[in-house]
Amino acid sequence: MSSFPSSPVEVVERSGPTAVARVRLAADDPVFAGHFPGLPVLPGVAVVEFAHRAALATAPGARRLAAIESTRFLRPTFPGTTLTLDLTWDGDRCAAVVSGADGVVARIKLRYEEP
Repeated sequence: MSSFPSSPVEVVERSGPTAVARVRLAADDPVFAGHFPGLPVLPGVAVVEFAHRAALATAPGARRLAAIESTRFLRPTFPGTTLTLDLTWDGDRCAAVVSGADGVVARIKLRYEEP
């Protein structure tokens, strides 16, 4: 696992091809440093990293990221936010809907392969 960002992802529910994970964005997470100085906003690459970590934690078997098929960022995310990641596996693909208290933050589609 990468150390960027440092906030941990926790899997809270699994049922067949679906899972739910959560991550609380620590206000002092280094990922916020320098990104829009004076206005700490979670970089989109960190949202993708959280989706990837959650996918690996719920993957049916060993997987390696092969492609980020699509991303759509819908709203900014700030320190102290708790993100909920709703994951759906379909074969080697994982779709993640990332939400905060104010609604959907991002929709991400990842494709994996066996190592």
